[in-house]
Amino acid sequence: MIELARALRDEVARAAADFKKWSDAQASADRGPGKWVKKEILGHLIDSAANNHQRFVRAQLVASFVWPGYEQQTWVALQRYRERPWSELVDLWVALNRHVAAVIEAVPAEKLSTTCAIGDHKPESLEWWMRDYLRHLKHHLTQLAA
Repeated sequence: MIELARALRDEVARAAADFKKWSDAQASADRGPGKWVKKEILGHLIDSAANNHQRFVRAQLVASFVWPGYEQQTWVALQRYRERPWSELVDLWVALNRHVAAVIEAVPAEKLSTTCAIGDHKPESLEWWMRDYLRHLKHHLTQLAA
């Protein structure tokens, strides 16, 4: 999982360099009806890092892991990411992802096959969920870059 952790760190470093060039106003700009502003997209990625950190650690403690899903609209609204300083959100996102990368890197090979049932998704291995985390992050980084 060293390669996956390295890929995560690289994505975060590249994106953070771009994010630090954006003003608070740019990160708060309306993207259209029903769409999150950039601050909210990054807030969603913060939530994803926090949720997945818990999943990746807890799944190593059991033979089969079951965890609730994530109510993304509610979480983003309750945390009011739109009102937070952009630089604070960027720093938090970077720190959380460095931590998630360290967790991924440390997962023993024998735990990668742990079955994880999260929310209403079909059960997948811990390794699948860790790889999906990076895929999900990249998807939203593409949104942010647009």
